[in-house]
Amino acid sequence: MNLVSIGRLAASAALIATLAFAQKQPQPKSQKEVEALQAMFNAPTADARIAAAEDLLKKFADTEFKAITLYMLTVSAEEKNDYEKVVVYGERTLEANPKDYAVMLILARNIASKTREFDLDKEEKLGRAEKYATEAIALAKVAPKPRPDIPDDQWAAAQKDFEAQGHQALALAATVRKKTDVAIKEYELAISTAAQVDQADRVRLAAAYNSTGRHDDAIKVLDEALADPQLNPAIRNAATNEKMKAAKMKEAKK
Repeated sequence: MNLVSIGRLAASAALIATLAFAQKQPQPKSQKEVEALQAMFNAPTADARIAAAEDLLKKFADTEFKAITLYMLTVSAEEKNDYEKVVVYGERTLEANPKDYAVMLILARNIASKTREFDLDKEEKLGRAEKYATEAIALAKVAPKPRPDIPDDQWAAAQKDFEAQGHQALALAATVRKKTDVAIKEYELAISTAAQVDQADRVRLAAAYNSTGRHDDAIKVLDEALADPQLNPAIRNAATNEKMKAAKMKEAKK
């Protein structure tokens, strides 16, 4: 699992809880549909959630929960690091709800992170990723609270985190294009904007700093990541290795 997946995995459950009813409140049409919805929302794993969601769509093709169900499928596919299904489910979600900025962000970061320098369709994929990210940033900034009971300050923080995810995706795309200066700017924006910083962004920013000779900046941002007592072990390991690299490169320049 790469740092993009690790950095986003912890947010999946919170996103599901926050956005599940972001649209006009849908209504189930039968007790059977209620049971199918409960099976999906209460599923303990991504695989179980996907199975329940697909079953719901198969049995209740006219469900008012279609967009929500597709959103759940998209998030679950990302949790499994199943890129192909992320794209399929994500694009189906946008067909059902064209303003689903959370899904746009999922698509943006997954497409950007899976695109390689010599892919024949590199420009097409990166263009899509950048379009999704840019549109999601704009939508998130003005998005109304999904539920009236969410405190204003919590929703403002969530909007900042969505905006930060957009900048993260733009940074990933810039990295594939080898536009390191743009990637640095976007990672810096992601970190400064976020209410809750994705520490993987600090590691990627440090790598960009190291590649441009800014080793002191790299060490500084890595120390900020390593100071997080809840830091994911994989990210901690990556940050430690990147810091050692920065120190060696800095010493070699003396």
